[in-house]
This record gives sequence, structure tokens and C-alpha cells, in this order.
Amino acid sequence: MKNATPITKEALESYSESYLCDLKKQAMTHVFSKVALNDLAFDPVAAKKMQFKFSIDHKTMSATNQKGTGRCWLFAATNVLREIIAKKKNIDNFELSQSYLAFWDKFERINYFLESVIDTASLPDGDRTVDFIVGSAIGDGGQWDMFVNIVNKYGIVPKDAMPETFQSSATGSLNDYINKYLKKKAYEIRHAYAAGDLKKIEEIKKEALNSCFSFMCECYTLPPKEFDFEYVTKDGKYQIEKGYTPLTFRDEMIGDMLGDYVSIINAPTKDKPYNKTYTVSYLNNIIGAPSIVYLNLEIEEFKSIVLQQLKDGELVWFGSDCGKFGDGSRRAWDDNQYDYSLLTGLDFKMTKEQMLDYHVSQMNHAMVITGVNLDGDKPNRWKIENSWGSDGVNGGYHMASDSWFDLYVYQAVVHKKYLGDKVKLLEETPTVLLPWDPMGSLAD
Repeated sequence: MKNATPITKEALESYSESYLCDLKKQAMTHVFSKVALNDLAFDPVAAKKMQFKFSIDHKTMSATNQKGTGRCWLFAATNVLREIIAKKKNIDNFELSQSYLAFWDKFERINYFLESVIDTASLPDGDRTVDFIVGSAIGDGGQWDMFVNIVNKYGIVPKDAMPETFQSSATGSLNDYINKYLKKKAYEIRHAYAAGDLKKIEEIKKEALNSCFSFMCECYTLPPKEFDFEYVTKDGKYQIEKGYTPLTFRDEMIGDMLGDYVSIINAPTKDKPYNKTYTVSYLNNIIGAPSIVYLNLEIEEFKSIVLQQLKDGELVWFGSDCGKFGDGSRRAWDDNQYDYSLLTGLDFKMTKEQMLDYHVSQMNHAMVITGVNLDGDKPNRWKIENSWGSDGVNGGYHMASDSWFDLYVYQAVVHKKYLGDKVKLLEETPTVLLPWDPMGSLAD
């Protein structure tokens, strides 16, 4: 690096003297050696403003548990749909099979990966797009449109029709084995392309799909083609409805409602002007499915639409960065309840735009908004249905402050009718973002 400055002996002596002259810093050394930093940064005065009470509060079922997987996006989506089905059938508690959807998503994702490798086979080794595709391979995470793709092609089934297995609930080894295998196949495909052997490429892909399908059946069981729907109503009556397929079950229970919903995002970066649509290169799960598209809106308009949907009695699937300012014991996210700068002497404050541009934050978790508290007509906290189980306070439900929402919520799924005249923007050709754009991050 030209004109780079090394750390000098004199500088080190100055830094040491600064530390030794500060009794507070020396005292904090004693504290830091025994106590977790996050616990020390907790601000009880700010935290007590967050009460688990809401002026709009939709009563929903028991919290689900994604266990040792990155399937939050599937759990959040099925948590929305199960409320519709349970109401229709007068059921107290009910789940759709997340394992069924995850099986088909993963298998389709394997095919998408192989096709992406083939599509980029002419690019040189070390090309950033090639490295991104091979490096990311497949995992559990996803986005709302990927859920819609799977439901449109494969339908849905009750959890009883395809229950969890050990491997479906703890996918670390499963994903590791598949990814090692797929990366080997990626090498073989690129090697065959370099040799001009296009027939070999098709053979490699066919072998890979067959082998992965068999391995996944061993891990998940073979997905059902037909099943009976057994349930007990709220008034204790046993019911059985026979002869469903996953597609007929979907058609009867939810129809084509998913086509009425779209993803809105709040990405306040200069490369993404508001009131325009965006998609991300090489982001999808099914070959031939529609592109994943977002409409970027300013945060106040974004929240207003989410709020209107809640007021009308509908839940909201959303994506956020759950790794920021969370208190697990209170099940609360609030950027005011921890004062990291006061504790450390380091200034961490950044805008949402800066955090996106400098890889500090991006969407990594999907949940469901089921309520909100209004101070006048303004929200000050939001009620959230999570998929981390029902242990702890509030039975697995969480809350988030409105200021945290502004900073760390990136995506929401809303009915098109709430967009008003802006629904026409969905007809425009979306801007294609690079594969590593933060808006292409997956919720897991």
C-alpha cells in the first residue's frame, strides 16, 4: 500500500499511557473480564418503556419452532396461512408441513445451482459471480417469493402428512454433505465445458439430481402424493377429509390468494431510488419461476401500508436483521435498550443507508407481525410471532420498538390493494441488482 503508515513504538507508548492514566478504563478491565458486554450495556430505564401490550392485537396460535434450521421464512409464511385454514375449519391449533416445503425448495435449489454453474461455465476461474454461486451453494434460507414458487408448483400439506425428522429439524450436516457434493459437480461441469463436452454436462446434472433426490428422501422421507386430512374442531368434533393431493389441498384451503401479495422493501441507498422495482441476479429457487421482485418505498410509507393491513385484520410477513439490539430474556428488540457507546467508548451509530452500504446490517430473519401499539395514530411498538419455540416470556412472541423497526426492518409482504396508484409500478421492468447485493440476502 502506497504511503501507508505503520504503528510506531512512540504511538504504542502514547496509547498505553492513555489507558494507564484512565482509572475508569482500568476498572472496566476488571468488569469486562467477568461479565458479558451486552449485559453491561443494558439500559433498564429505556427498556421499561417497552411493555408487552398492544392496542391492535390479533390472537394467533402457539409459537412454532424451526429448531436447528434456517427455515424461518417458511415458518413465517406457513404461520400466516395456517390462521386462514384454522379459521375455515374451526381448528384450535394447526401447522402446515414446513418439512414438505423445505424438501421441494432444497431440491429445486439444487437444480437452480447446477443451472447457474452451467450458465456461468464460460467465465474464468476466480470470476466474482462464479465465486459467489459456488461459495453460497445451497442452504435453508429464503425469501417470500421463493415460498410462493414452491406452493404454486407443489402445493401444501398438513404437518401430519409429512412430519419432521431429525434431519429436517437439524440440517447442518445435511446441507454440508449436499454442498460438498455440489461443489464437486460444479468442478466437473466447468471441466467438461472447458473440454467442449456438452453431453457430459447433461450427464453430470442428471446424476447429481438423482443422487440428491435419493439422499433427501432418506433424510426427509418421500413427500406424499395423496393424504387424508384429520383434525378435531374447537368444539371437540373429529373430522376426516379423504383423498387430497398437495395441489387440491392448496386450492381448497387458500386458493390463488398468494398472487395478490407483493414484497415491499425499505432500502435507503443511493443505488436504489424509491418507487422503483428491483430484482437480484441469480436469486431464485425454481428454474422458470417468476423473478423475485421488490418495490422500494420510503420507511414512513412502508410502515403505513403494514399498519393498514394490520388494522384490516391481516397478519404481515416481514424480514429484518434480528441480530441487532435484541434482549432474549425479554423477547424484545429495541435500539434504545442497549448503550454500547457509553459502555465501550466507541461510536457505533450509523444510518440505515450506511449499514447497508458497509455490510453492517441486512435482512437475516423472517417473522410475522401480529399486532401494534398506537400512540395516537403513530406506532411505538410492534408484536411479533417468531419461530424459535414457545419457551420464555410471552410464549415465544416478541416485540420490537418502532425506532428499531425503522432501522432494521427491510422487507414486508402486503396485499396489492394497499399500494394504491403505485400498484402500476409493479408492471415496470425491475432493475437487476448484482448477486451479492444486500437485498439478495436470505432469511434463515
